[in-house]
Amino acid sequence: MMQMLRSWNERLFFSFHHVMYSLRGGFLIRPLIIALVLGSVGALLSALEETIPALGAWVPTVLFPSRTDPQVGQVILGTIAASMMTVVSIVFAILLMTLTLASMQFSPRIIVGFARDRVTQQTLGIFLGTFSYCLAALPAARSVPHPFSPVLTVLGAMVLALACVAWLLYFIHHISQAISVNHIVEKIAAEVESVIDDLMPEPRRPTVMPSADPPAALDNEAAVLSDRSGYIRFIDTRHIAFLAKLYGVSVRIVRRVGHFVPAGIPVLMVSRAHRLSPERSVEFRRAFDFGPTRTFQQDVEFGILQIVDIALKAISPAVNDPSTAISCVDQLSRILVRLAAREFPPSLLYNPPGVLRVSIPWPSFDQLAGAAFDQIRSYAKADVVVSLRLLRALDDIAVATTEPSLRGPLVERGRQIVAGCTAHLDEDDVRKLQGRLRTLERHALAG
Repeated sequence: MMQMLRSWNERLFFSFHHVMYSLRGGFLIRPLIIALVLGSVGALLSALEETIPALGAWVPTVLFPSRTDPQVGQVILGTIAASMMTVVSIVFAILLMTLTLASMQFSPRIIVGFARDRVTQQTLGIFLGTFSYCLAALPAARSVPHPFSPVLTVLGAMVLALACVAWLLYFIHHISQAISVNHIVEKIAAEVESVIDDLMPEPRRPTVMPSADPPAALDNEAAVLSDRSGYIRFIDTRHIAFLAKLYGVSVRIVRRVGHFVPAGIPVLMVSRAHRLSPERSVEFRRAFDFGPTRTFQQDVEFGILQIVDIALKAISPAVNDPSTAISCVDQLSRILVRLAAREFPPSLLYNPPGVLRVSIPWPSFDQLAGAAFDQIRSYAKADVVVSLRLLRALDDIAVATTEPSLRGPLVERGRQIVAGCTAHLDEDDVRKLQGRLRTLERHALAG
């Protein structure tokens, strides 16, 4: 019984995590909640005002000389409601124009960030909420069976209308900043750092001995196949470890977060195949969240690739914008410095100690550094400014860590940068690169 309750708790945690992440993204949940809340306030306030007439006494008579003439309230509420829908159309037009420009100029992947922008969601919610407020309050302003004008409710609508005007100005200012490449890249980097803080909260510990590699195969293993195609966005490792112990098996996850898995392809392998029933396969499969796009839930590499996409487009011959590429390299170094200071999630989970339950293929620091710098290095062979900034970024990361296992690959990448540029740059530029490489090597050898 206790095991069943724990299983349900694990599933509730997974569902809650998924719902909370979905709440932050898209133009559906948060705007809808704001619209429903303000609409309910309009209906409730007008009903209370009719039940308790003394509430209307708080409204100055200079605004509403007649408290029994409903026509004034009807006109004000109707005008505000109609104007709100017009403004919502303008907001949507600005938003779609911004998304189009950003996706064409920078990268289609960054649309996810615009869809999760809280100011944009709140803007849509406030305007739709003001419309709902006026619409819900409008029936209270009536002439029959007895004239009634909900003056306090109408005053609330006027205050909301003024707030919408101020918020529209703020939204236009926000959008003008949001399409700045520096703002976009900085926002992506901050989001990646937030993911790192959630996924890797512990500071890096000195390595005493090399960690064990995940097993290549388990004894008598059976596959759990994906029942749908999509990207792996989240893996509930705690639930998988709980199920593995419950059924007395070991689990080898073969596809990590961020991988695309077609339907019918294994996502994990389970030892002792005779213990894997169809019902248990469904339980294991429920620990994976699939979707049509990658997300930031557990995917550090996704944010890195977004910044890399912007850098690659900036240094392409068609754009030739090395300043943007340099900004991207700076933010990538910021992310790698944070990664170098954190303890990565364990790839092997034991329960009880000594009994392997789950092996997870988390990306290593070297893999993430390769995702951040290798493509830019390849495309920037003829650009000395970007190549110099790449070497400085590697040097910053080497200074930020004292781990030899991390510094070695950084020096090797620096040598690859210099070697790739030698055939495309003149001797003076190559000497600059070699000088910065020597600085990197000196810092990497320092204690």
